[in-house]
Amino acid sequence: MDTLGVVVNPIAGMGGRVGLKGTDGKVAEARRRGAEPRAPERAVEALEALARRRPELTVYTAAGPMGEDAARAAGYDPEVVYGPSRVAGGGSESDEADGGNEDSETNDHGDSSETSADDTKAAVRAFLERGVDLVLFVGGDGTAVDVAEVLSEDGERETPMLGVPAGVKIYSSVFGVTPADAGRIAAEFDRVEDREVNDIDEDAYREGEVRAELRAVVPVPVASGVQSSKQLSSGSVDALAEGFADEIDPETTYVFGPGSTVGAIESALGIDPSPLGVDVWRGGEVLARDASESEILAVLEEPAVIVVSPIGGQGFVFGRGNHQLSPAVIERADVEVVASDDKLDGVGQLRVDTDDEAVDESLRGWMHVRTGRFTTRLLKVV
Repeated sequence: MDTLGVVVNPIAGMGGRVGLKGTDGKVAEARRRGAEPRAPERAVEALEALARRRPELTVYTAAGPMGEDAARAAGYDPEVVYGPSRVAGGGSESDEADGGNEDSETNDHGDSSETSADDTKAAVRAFLERGVDLVLFVGGDGTAVDVAEVLSEDGERETPMLGVPAGVKIYSSVFGVTPADAGRIAAEFDRVEDREVNDIDEDAYREGEVRAELRAVVPVPVASGVQSSKQLSSGSVDALAEGFADEIDPETTYVFGPGSTVGAIESALGIDPSPLGVDVWRGGEVLARDASESEILAVLEEPAVIVVSPIGGQGFVFGRGNHQLSPAVIERADVEVVASDDKLDGVGQLRVDTDDEAVDESLRGWMHVRTGRFTTRLLKVV
C-alpha cells in the first residue's frame, strides 16, 4: 500500500455515555446532556499506530475534523482533497452519529460544527479519483454504510475499506478491534477478504429491539485484529440467572449492563430490564433505569458490582454498546461477567476498549465468567 484515504465522522459515538445508544438525529440532545466527541481521539490513535510503521505513506483526507486534524496530529502531512459542505441539514437517510451526520449546524462564521453523510461520501469519491489503495474511516456502522455505498459505485476496481471503531454500535465485520489494531492492519495487510456491512434501525434500538440489515459486502484487509460481526442470539441462561439472583447481596449496588443475558438476571430479581440500556439496583429498588453515565454515578454507592455479558462473536465486555459504563463507573465497582457456555464457545477471549488505557490494563488478565447456577469458566481479557 502506497496511498491511503482517511475520513472521520467527528461526532460518532457521542450518544453512548449519555444513554442515547447512538446520535442519529440526537446531536443537540447529546450535547445538552454533556456528551463529548470521541472519534477524533480514536482517529489519532489509529493513525499514530499506522505512522509508526508506514510514515512514508501518501495520505489523502478531508479538511479539519473530518481527517486533516487527526492526520497532522499523528505526524503526517496530508493532502486535503475535500472540504465539508458546511450546509445545515445536509444529511441523508443513512445519517447517524455512528455513520453520516444529519444534525449539521452552522455557526456565525459559516463553519459547520457537524458534517453530513453526503460529506463522507464526497470525501470517499475524492479518494477514489486519486486511486487510493485503502479507505480508512472512523465511525460506526452508519459510516461504514456510507463508505461502502461509494465504493460500490467504482466498477473498475475494488478498493478495500477498514473501520476504526468509534460508534456506539458496531455490527459490521469491517472494523479493527481497537483503533491501534486498525492502524496496524492498515500498515501491514497483504490480502483482503469479503466482509459484511450491517446497519440497524436506531429508533428501534432505543426501544430495546435490534433490527439488523445487511447493507453491503466489501473487501476488507485481513489480520488477527479484525473482528467478526456480532452474533444476535445466545443460549438459555435461566439457570445462570436464578443462581445469580439467589446470591444477591441487598447491601450492594448492582449496575446491570445491556443484553438478554443480564436482562434474564434482572427479570429473576423482579426488575423490568431495559434490554439495551443500563439499570442500577440496590436492596429491591431500581435506582436508575436506562441510565446515562452521569445518572449511574449519581446513585452509585459502594460496595458496587457491574454485571456485564460479552458480545457474542466479539468478546467485548466494555466499549461496545455500553459506553455508559465509563472508566469513572468501572473504577468505583467490581466487575462480574456472565455468559452462557454457548456464547463463550464462540468468543475464545474477552476484550475491553474503554478509551482509558489504564482502566483497560487493570481489567486485562484472567477472569472467572459465571456460566450457570454454580459453574464458571476462566477466560483471558486481552
